[in-house]
Amino acid sequence: MNYKLRIANYEFRPTRKLVLSLFFVLYSVLSFSQVSSSIDSTSIKIGEELKYIIQVEADTTDLVIFPEGQLFLPLEVIESYKIDTTFEAAKYKLIKKYGLTQFDSGKYTIPQQRIIINEKAFLTDSLKVEVNDVVVDTLKQKMFDIKEKIGVDKPKFDGWIYVFSIIGFLFVLGAVVFLLLRRKKRKEEAERKVPPYEEAISALKKLDNSNIELKENPKVYYSTLTEIVKRYLDREVDEGALERTSNELIDRLFMHKDAGSFEFDKQTILNLDSILKRADLVKFAKMKQTSGQIESDRRDIEEIINETKEIIPEPTEEELLQTKAYQEALQKKRQRKKLIIGGSSFIGLLLVAGIVYGAIYGFDNLKDNIFGNPTKNLFEAHWIKSEYGNPSVTIETPDVLIRNEAPKTDALNSMIQETEIFTVGSMTDILFVRVRTINFTNQQQINLDNELEKILSDFEKQGAKNMVVKTKTFETEKGIKGVSAEGTFKLELSEGKEKSETSHYKLLLFAQNNGLQEVLVVYEDDERFAQDIKKRIINSVELEVNKK
Repeated sequence: MNYKLRIANYEFRPTRKLVLSLFFVLYSVLSFSQVSSSIDSTSIKIGEELKYIIQVEADTTDLVIFPEGQLFLPLEVIESYKIDTTFEAAKYKLIKKYGLTQFDSGKYTIPQQRIIINEKAFLTDSLKVEVNDVVVDTLKQKMFDIKEKIGVDKPKFDGWIYVFSIIGFLFVLGAVVFLLLRRKKRKEEAERKVPPYEEAISALKKLDNSNIELKENPKVYYSTLTEIVKRYLDREVDEGALERTSNELIDRLFMHKDAGSFEFDKQTILNLDSILKRADLVKFAKMKQTSGQIESDRRDIEEIINETKEIIPEPTEEELLQTKAYQEALQKKRQRKKLIIGGSSFIGLLLVAGIVYGAIYGFDNLKDNIFGNPTKNLFEAHWIKSEYGNPSVTIETPDVLIRNEAPKTDALNSMIQETEIFTVGSMTDILFVRVRTINFTNQQQINLDNELEKILSDFEKQGAKNMVVKTKTFETEKGIKGVSAEGTFKLELSEGKEKSETSHYKLLLFAQNNGLQEVLVVYEDDERFAQDIKKRIINSVELEVNKK
C-alpha cells in the first residue's frame, strides 16, 4: 500500500510505522475521553461535604471497577454513593459519586483516581479544592451575666429492681454460707471436746438403743459398729484408721505392737480382725449372721475399746505442753480466719454499696467522692467577680486574683506609664489565671500580633515546649480590637523533666487608645470540668473602655 501526501510542492511519504503510531495515539485519546471526573465546588468549609463525580461511558458488556477506600487523601471519604446508570446511543453512562471532606483549612489536591475497564486502567485528572475556616466570633456577641442555677429533677432510676435483686441474692448467699460454715465449725468443736473413749461408749449405747430394724439389717448394723471402733482407734492409736481397709488396719496395729508404741494383746488384735472380716462379708457378700453372733461381736468391740484404753500411755508433760501450744496456735488460726471472713464481708458490702451508688449517680461521681477531684472543687466553688487593672478588666474566677509585682521589660520602650498584673495559681497547677493591663503615657499604635509573639516567647522562656497555637483577630461590640490564641504545650519543670499532663491555654489580648488588656487561662483538661471552667472565665470578661 502506498500513501502520498503533497503539501506545497513537498512530497511526504508516511511509513507504515508512523501510520500505526498515529492510530494508537488517536485511540488512546478517544479511549481516555470515555472517563471524566469533576467536583461540585472548588471551595468548601471545614467539615462540609464535597461531591466528587466520576463518569464512565462503556458498552453493556464492559466490566468497570471504580476505586474504593481512602484513596482520596488528603481528603477523607465520608460516603460512597451507589452507581447511577443511564443510556446514551446504545452505550452505558455510569456515574459514581463520593462524599469527601477535610477538617483542617488549606488548599488541597485530590489525586488522580484509577478506573479499571476490562482489565485496562484509566486515570482521571487531579483536582484542586480549598477548605476554609468557619468564622466564629463569640466576643462580638453581647456579654451577659451568668444566670442563676435552675433546679432540675434528677432522672428517675429504673434499675432499682435489679439492684435490690442482686443485693438480696448476695445477702441470702452470704447467710447460707455463713450458716453452713458455722454448723460445720460447731460440729468439729463438739467432736473435739468429747474424749475418744466417752465418744465410743456413747456411740455403742446409742447403737443399742436404736430401732430393732437395725439389727434386722446386719449390713447397716455392722457398718455402724466397725465405724465406732475405727473412729476410736483413729483418734487414740493410728491417725487415718477410718480411711484404711480392714487388712491395712490390722497390719498397722501389729506394727504399733512390734514397735512398742502400744502394748496390744495379740488375741485382742485377732478378735478385731475376725469382727472386721465378718463385717466385710456381711456388707459386701450379704452373708447373714445369727442374732447371737451379732450380740457377741457387739460385746467384743466394747472389750477391745476398753483394753485399748488401758494400754494407752498417759501423756507426758512435754506432750501436754505441745498439745497446749497446738491448741493456742489453732485458736490464733481460728481468730485470723474470723478476721479474714469479717474483712472480706465488709469489703464485699463496700463493693456492693459502691456499685449501687455508681449505678445511680455515676461511677465518675463515686471516684470523685472517694479520691477527690480538685478540678471539680474549683468548678463547684463560690466564684468571685471583680475588676482588675487599669484600664480595668472585669472577670469571674473560682478564687480572687492576687496583685503581682510587674517585671521590668523593654516592651514598647519607655512609653509604658503603668503595668499591673493579677494572678491566681501557677503554670504547674491545674488552673492558672492571669490578668495584665498596661497604661501608656501617650497614644500608641499597638501591634497586637507583635505583643502576642512576645507573650508566646515568654511562655517558651518559662519552659513551654512543643506549643500548638491557633490565632484569630476580632473586634468587640464596643469597638475594641483584639486577638485570641489557644492551644497546648508541654511544660518543662527542670532540665530533661516535663510535667506529665499536657497544659491547655486560652489567651485574649485587647488594644485601646492608651491601654493594653490581657486575659490568660492555663489549665489541665480533665475532659469533665476544665472546659466548663475555662468557658465560664472567658465568657465573664468585660472591658473598661479607655477614653484617654
